[in-house]
Amino acid sequence: MRRPNIVLVMTDQQRAGWTAASGFPLDTMPFLDGLMGDGVQFERAYTTSPLCVPARVSLVTGRYPSAHRVRQNSAARHVLRGADLVDVLREAGYALHLAGKTHFHREPADFDTFAAPYWHVRGPAGAATPEQAAFEEWLGELDHSVSHEPTPFPLECQFPHRIVTDAIGAVDGTPADRPFFTWLSFPEPHNPYQVPEPYFSLFGEDEVPDRLAGPEGAERKGGTYTWLSRLIEEKRPGHDAEWRRYRANYCGMLRLIDDQLRRFFAHLRERGRDSDTLVFFVADHGDYTGEYGLQRKGAGMSESLMRIPFAVAGPGVRPSVNRTDFVSLADLLPTVCDAIGAEIPAGVQGRSLWPMLTGEPYPAEEFATGYAERGFGGLSYGVDERPPLHFPYEGRTFDELNTVTQSGTTVMLRRERWKLLLDERGTGELYDLDADPVELDNRYDDPALAEVRAALTTDLALWMIRVRDDLPEAVYTLKRAPHNWRLP
Repeated sequence: MRRPNIVLVMTDQQRAGWTAASGFPLDTMPFLDGLMGDGVQFERAYTTSPLCVPARVSLVTGRYPSAHRVRQNSAARHVLRGADLVDVLREAGYALHLAGKTHFHREPADFDTFAAPYWHVRGPAGAATPEQAAFEEWLGELDHSVSHEPTPFPLECQFPHRIVTDAIGAVDGTPADRPFFTWLSFPEPHNPYQVPEPYFSLFGEDEVPDRLAGPEGAERKGGTYTWLSRLIEEKRPGHDAEWRRYRANYCGMLRLIDDQLRRFFAHLRERGRDSDTLVFFVADHGDYTGEYGLQRKGAGMSESLMRIPFAVAGPGVRPSVNRTDFVSLADLLPTVCDAIGAEIPAGVQGRSLWPMLTGEPYPAEEFATGYAERGFGGLSYGVDERPPLHFPYEGRTFDELNTVTQSGTTVMLRRERWKLLLDERGTGELYDLDADPVELDNRYDDPALAEVRAALTTDLALWMIRVRDDLPEAVYTLKRAPHNWRLP
């Protein structure tokens, strides 16, 4: 079979629902909306974990954090896995291209055809022009904050522009008779929140939509929300006054990415390499974008962090908007396997979405629930505790992913309008997202929802059994289900 080219577009910290096609009032990504309008768009897509490395390892391995064992950003080298996405594509004969952020267990050298690794404040070592190097120094000086002025460097210094330029060179260097896998891994719209003109002025502070909850929401939720809110205020007093500028920059960053995607895919068309190319678009996790008076990510598992954009377009995909099925970042690897006719590797826990993408029958109950995990383990720290951190309590610098916000273990279950959370202490949360989208009204102990809670707890238990690891394989032969579907 002629295997399709594959382009994986991945943004970092992009909250679901922030494009016009998904109902956002501002037209942030018109090109991407149009491109994915010819494919399948999932409205109930979720990350496996609300932080970068565990989520990205899940994407590459098809495994949940409790199985691949990477539960914090500093633990990628401890991954436990079988064959992953890179192995599958290499075995299938693909040229492997990486342009952008890595931040998972694979090294750039594993992409043996082309690799240009980027980070949030720097590009590939030794590749920057003097002007680009000055831009990277300026980014570092922002200290992951919100810029209140247009970035004083041209578009060509921005990482999305440089990443697309690198990717175009990689595609052009690949023989026409060899399929390629190109991973466009943008570090944006992750902090620091900055953008040059015309993007800085494209979406005004008075145009961005209102948030559902301010700092009072963090206090009401308590726990790590309250702790993180107080930490940021200690570090940067009055920071919440900039939430509209923060949102405006975030929208501008999305449009900047979109324009660079337009450039990349226009180049594919010019080279006649677009019609046989399968395109995946995902993010690793979301961003508060000012909800609860918070910036970045860190506390809890709110929808602003857990829901992600997820869409697929290309040969064989039948266009639709899927509003009912719960899908996961872990589902990408088995979907790629089905799309190229490769066997799903042992240890993969995600489920192939390929039959639903191509209009084939699939069991509805298989995708009736969604599951995710958070925390590096141990016991959760309390709001009034001040344990050792990997950054000083004094000064402006902080990491929202720290000893407190990532302590303990929480598991999440989604079905229909309901969301259930349970942590290692037995603390439960139950939300009706239709009535309470910002999750301020915890109804876990509501007697009127006792039956709902019991049913969701059973669903959660089934998921926790499901993600028990099948690796390592030994003497016995596992019974495998087609497409990794386990439910009828």
